[in-house]
Amino acid sequence: MATTPDKPEAKTASAQPASANLRDVASASVPDAKATTPNKSEAPSAPADAKFPNVASSAVPETPAQPASAKAPDTASAAVPDKAAAFETKPNQPSSHPARHGYGMRNNIIFALAIIGILAGLVAAYIFGLERKAQPPVFKPASSPYETAIFANGIIESDQPSGSNINIYPEVSGPITQVLVHEGQQVSAGAPLVTIDDSVQRATTEQLRLQAEGALSLLNELKAEPRKETLAIAEAQVEQAEANLKAARDQYEKRRASYDIDPKSISKDVLDTAEDAVNQAAGALDVARTQYELTKAGAWSYDIVNQQKQYEALQQSYKSAEALLQYYSIKAPADGVVLAVNTTSGSYVSSQGAYNPYTELFDPIVLMGAPQDHLAVRCYVDEILVSRLPSPWHIRAQMSLRGSDVKVPLEFVRVQPYVSPKIELSNERQEQVDLRVLPVIFRFEKKDAAVYPGQLVDVYIGQE
Repeated sequence: MATTPDKPEAKTASAQPASANLRDVASASVPDAKATTPNKSEAPSAPADAKFPNVASSAVPETPAQPASAKAPDTASAAVPDKAAAFETKPNQPSSHPARHGYGMRNNIIFALAIIGILAGLVAAYIFGLERKAQPPVFKPASSPYETAIFANGIIESDQPSGSNINIYPEVSGPITQVLVHEGQQVSAGAPLVTIDDSVQRATTEQLRLQAEGALSLLNELKAEPRKETLAIAEAQVEQAEANLKAARDQYEKRRASYDIDPKSISKDVLDTAEDAVNQAAGALDVARTQYELTKAGAWSYDIVNQQKQYEALQQSYKSAEALLQYYSIKAPADGVVLAVNTTSGSYVSSQGAYNPYTELFDPIVLMGAPQDHLAVRCYVDEILVSRLPSPWHIRAQMSLRGSDVKVPLEFVRVQPYVSPKIELSNERQEQVDLRVLPVIFRFEKKDAAVYPGQLVDVYIGQE
């Protein structure tokens, strides 16, 4: 903004004639010679140029126009410095002020950006408006080979007389010590697959075996009685008892004879004592003879039966421990192929199987299938299409492998006569919906087809 003169000066200027107004405006637009730098808060005053009429009109008060030849009073010419003429802008001469130059450059940039944006929008509208042709499919979609057919989803399984694959779970718990097979390996029935740590069970089995053997030894001892050494001792005790009886009887007879000759030769008490000794010796002889007969007879039959039962009980405990020890070595239940091994050495397994950290569920430690010469396809026919299913004697089907043009003819095997809820075709098979399906099993010869158990396929069921 131009510097505003003080109020008294404004009154003086208003008192001057109209011919001096133009010079006052010119003098007001010229900065003071002492002030070399304008204030930052104040915009530089605009010269009275014809290119900026608004600025000139704001700086010039409304006064009657004066002729150009009119001279200003001497007082007005004295108030304006001589350098004011240097700041007068000539017509058609560009301004060199920085603020006006920056303002013009900014307008040019905005106009350029607007034009670029419009062009970019037109180009984008043209590009997106172009019609794109659909890409051809990677493989030809499956189509029905029959005039009328039923479509069903299927999953490839091992060709089993009943059921699907063989899921092997351990019957004992413990860490895995060794994995003896790998996926795809052909195994025979009874071949070891996985071993579990059996150190504790082996010691328990050995303990029960020794206890059973001890019971058997005692049973044989009872059956082998009497021992000849024991019988000899019993016989010697009988002979000793007889000798003691004879000695006591002789002593009594001597004293009795003396008493009979002269009653005063021996007291009655001594005679009675000798008689009691004879009776005691006779009783001891009877005991010795009875003991001899008992020893000679051998063990009591009831003792033998009791020991026999104890031995049988320990023997059964040992057999049970021995059978349980065999479960620590998991073997193949039948001839087939190892499809999957879901454990490794050091992993802990239980009767629920091996824990899968990805699904957070328990899987069988080994998954086996039948020999791979033939494979089976388990199809799930929608319940609303079951009535259209052909009879088993006229049924035929074809399998299409997803992602290829391979088509394999199928041989009908059987229908699982139970309609169950439709499930997710995966190894877990837990997701259930309201729709129910009927499982139909087909088989085919594998030959060189690149198919594997667990693979999902599309099946069309027709009629001959």
